[in-house]
Amino acid sequence: MSEKETSPTILQFAPLNSSVDEGFWHSFSSLKLDKLGIDDSPIPITGFYGPCSHPQVSNHLTLLSESLPLDEQSSVASTSHGNRNKCPVPGILYNTNTLESFDKLDKQSLLKAEANKIWDDIQSGKALEDPAVLSRFLVISFADLKKWSFRYWFAFPALVLDPPASLVELKPASEYFSSEEAESVSAACNEWRNSDLTTDVPFFLVSVSSDSKASIRHLKDWEACQGDHHKLLFGFYDPCHLPNNPGWPLRNYLALIRARWSLETVWFFCYRESRGFADLNLSLVGQASVTLASGESAETVPNSVGWELNKGKRVPRSISLANSMDPTRLAVSAVDLNLKLMRWRALPSLDLNVLSSVKCLLLGAGTLGCQVARTLMGWGIRNITFVDYGKVAMSNPVRQSLYTFEDCVGGEFKAVAAVKSLKQIFPAMESSGVVMAIPMPGHPISSQEEDSVLADCKRLSELIESHDAVFLLTDTRESRWLPSLLCANANKIAINAALGFDSYMVMRHGAGPTSLSDDMQNLDMNKTNKQRLGCYFCNDVVAPQDSMTDRTLDQQCTVTRPGLAPIAGALAVELLVGVLQHPLGINAKGDNSSSSNGGNNDDSPLGILPHQIRSSVSQFSQITLLGQASNSCTACSETVISEYRERGNSFLLEAINHPTYLEDLTGLTELKKAANSFNLDWEDDDTDDEDVAVHM
Repeated sequence: MSEKETSPTILQFAPLNSSVDEGFWHSFSSLKLDKLGIDDSPIPITGFYGPCSHPQVSNHLTLLSESLPLDEQSSVASTSHGNRNKCPVPGILYNTNTLESFDKLDKQSLLKAEANKIWDDIQSGKALEDPAVLSRFLVISFADLKKWSFRYWFAFPALVLDPPASLVELKPASEYFSSEEAESVSAACNEWRNSDLTTDVPFFLVSVSSDSKASIRHLKDWEACQGDHHKLLFGFYDPCHLPNNPGWPLRNYLALIRARWSLETVWFFCYRESRGFADLNLSLVGQASVTLASGESAETVPNSVGWELNKGKRVPRSISLANSMDPTRLAVSAVDLNLKLMRWRALPSLDLNVLSSVKCLLLGAGTLGCQVARTLMGWGIRNITFVDYGKVAMSNPVRQSLYTFEDCVGGEFKAVAAVKSLKQIFPAMESSGVVMAIPMPGHPISSQEEDSVLADCKRLSELIESHDAVFLLTDTRESRWLPSLLCANANKIAINAALGFDSYMVMRHGAGPTSLSDDMQNLDMNKTNKQRLGCYFCNDVVAPQDSMTDRTLDQQCTVTRPGLAPIAGALAVELLVGVLQHPLGINAKGDNSSSSNGGNNDDSPLGILPHQIRSSVSQFSQITLLGQASNSCTACSETVISEYRERGNSFLLEAINHPTYLEDLTGLTELKKAANSFNLDWEDDDTDDEDVAVHM
């Protein structure tokens, strides 16, 4: 073998790279704005890193929101101990108040000062007690909080050995240890990593006895290890993945070894892992030669290097977080956290894009409307339109959660006040309010009112067409007729909620008539049970009529137990979410609580999807019901929808002005006549007793 092949080479180290989580800058911005002000004193921070865990990717030293001090008086940053992937490393942050001050910082002096701290810790023995100080780092920064932009530069001070360490040998750990030794070393490393007391201690000793038994000990136990080992290696968590280079932490480690124990030959162990366990194929074992220059003592302070390169250049990094650090955008991220966490385990198939893009129309901004709106926001729905004609009354705020006393005094329309409230709760809401009355059958109008009423009909139709889901939350039964008809005509999702004194009903309307709906022409009707679900009026044998005239005060107001609206409103939203997450959407069949195997459980991640939910709070009971669409329905039948499409406004005017028109049109009038004229003929029982056979 030639002399060139046997001569040792200079040991080269893979630089450590930085990573800054956006949460760090957000926390720092709050600290700067709320507490630090113009104080530019150095701030203690904590970085985190762990051993390499992937054969092709190195780990970084990371700054997180918890890297900053707990408060401005704290002399140390908050640390997280016992986390195997977050070994804490002490650092210092120098933040300047101006960009000019940042550019004028004496970077070499700052680097040297931190390197001297490392050297002092080596000389004093602190590095043996807390070896994480060997990886001490510093950051300089300038934060432009007006533009949410940050300029920063990391330094990882490394003591320069003179002469430099030379590499004698470097190989995978699996090739250095025998099979018995490798098994024992792996077990010892895993035990070290699994203990809360040692998992985040990044520097250690690996001792292998002559009988191939390995143990791991703290650096401060070095003297105790002498003479009782076959092999003794200086181990450290190596963030680097490269097969031919150890990571940056080894530099100061070698300086410690040479200064404390005057060793000239060092066996080191670059610990790396895979899937949370020691990986001796990825880990490295090497031998380095560390000597002192002639005339140099072990106490001489070495020079230092360590400023991080940015794409190969000695320049700072910069980042703009305007999009994510604006409070409104941060709020969007924060309020969606619960929904995103649902997808981790509970609901992996939850489609958040469907929820965030759906447009909801709330007809009625009273007690139910307020509860529905709040629950929709919780599900990540951002686009809500209110339709209501009333103003906020003094009795409303205690029951209707979107209103305040100021809304009452100011005489605010509910539709307007509700929008304002939603945007105060969450500024990213896309909400609007429409002040209008809903035309109702059984409430005749004069010829002078026709244009205004028809304009309202047109406006309501346009609103329903431009939204994906409609909630019917109005006070009267007849005010739900026109929205039910328009939803059936447009094949829109309609959710109905109604309150009694101590009972409530929540239901979803089925799709529009099959023969009139283009969306259902190619639908496999076997999947929808062949029959569409009914609407709010399908079980009626009379047309909706005036329920407001000649009523006492308690009959005019919605007198109900206060707990009903939150329950019914929440269930109404849950029904909508179930429909949106179901593959058949509005065409999904109706389940009940006794459905075998949970009804739609195989299709919907949220469980069964009922048609109707009815409850009595006085009995604390709840049932789910299923009702099919009626051919004589005054709102969603094919007869009514066809008539509406053919006659338009004239049909609407006739339905509004003539209470019996809808009954005549759908055949309910004839049905009632037939029922009234139907007589039961009872046969006399003249059977003699003796004609009855008795079997004993």
